[in-house]
Amino acid sequence: MKILVTGSAGFIGFHLTKRLLEEGAEVVGIDNLNPYYDVSLKLARLAQTGIPSEEVQYGKEVVSRTHPNYRFIKLDLADREGVQKLLEREKFEVVCNMAAQAGVLYSFKDPYSYLNSNLLGQLNLLEGIKDRGVSHLVQASTSSIYGLNPKYPFHPADPADHQISLYAATKKGGEAMCHAYSYIYNIPTTILRFFTVYGPWGRPDMALFKFVKAILEGREIEVYNYGKMARDFTYIDDIVEGVVRVIKKPPTPNPDWHGELGSSKAPYKIYNIGYGQPVPLMKFIEIIEKELGVEAKKRFLPMQPGDVEQTWADTTPLQRDFGYKPKISVEEGVPRFIEWYLDYFGIDREKIGKNGG
Repeated sequence: MKILVTGSAGFIGFHLTKRLLEEGAEVVGIDNLNPYYDVSLKLARLAQTGIPSEEVQYGKEVVSRTHPNYRFIKLDLADREGVQKLLEREKFEVVCNMAAQAGVLYSFKDPYSYLNSNLLGQLNLLEGIKDRGVSHLVQASTSSIYGLNPKYPFHPADPADHQISLYAATKKGGEAMCHAYSYIYNIPTTILRFFTVYGPWGRPDMALFKFVKAILEGREIEVYNYGKMARDFTYIDDIVEGVVRVIKKPPTPNPDWHGELGSSKAPYKIYNIGYGQPVPLMKFIEIIEKELGVEAKKRFLPMQPGDVEQTWADTTPLQRDFGYKPKISVEEGVPRFIEWYLDYFGIDREKIGKNGG
């Protein structure tokens, strides 16, 4: 199977690429390596898949030194000509769009980056794959889509019309664009709404990474909404397992569709991937403290703009259609991340102790 993974130097895209290569797929990865967070981390991920950083140049194809069936190209989805040429040349069977400008808060600082990546880039991708025989488009989305939805847990059939950040709004727009192209051009499309993904090689702007870094440096951690928050934390391996299962089973039109959300007359489906149980923020912090052997210095703050108090995924459709439910709890996943963090930054666990970071 020949697969395109966009955002292959990103957190989820990197792990997905590794898994697909292990399963013997031919993979082409693209990423624009934007500086939203430390580019050296993205290059280090690429190195894990055999892509040497010194060979990475815009538009240049780099063949992996460890996986001959993997090629990487530094390319921006907003680059219409570059994307069209790639998709015309390669004839992909499956496209996994893991690329996006992520982050809720950053959307208040640089809104146009979300327009370019999540909408213009999405359009360029859809225009590039229409009429090209792609058997499945797997599209990454987000739990932020649910916005002000007061019903818990969030179900793919719930209305999702009240986003409270530009990031979420652009991701909802991307979902709508995917549905239109799925219907018009008969592109089997699966939307996957990810819930607070964490794990090794994770993003520095996410809470777990920020908390561990601050605690080890002896700084305060910022605890928003005075700690009265909960997240459906989902370990990266669970996410990737779900994506891989979905790849292998493209959706078909629902002949009995009567307007319900989550499916369609088009070959189009929406699923949540989350652990399926919200974890209180203060409990999450306690798990980190226990694993590090350090009590965090906490600064309690009001809710941030665009944020929500709780996320909670209803994953029953995923279980029903793929026989799969994420299973790695935070009690297991957080220590795995911390082990990676200490190794990656060369920190001696024995020197941390209970007296400070």
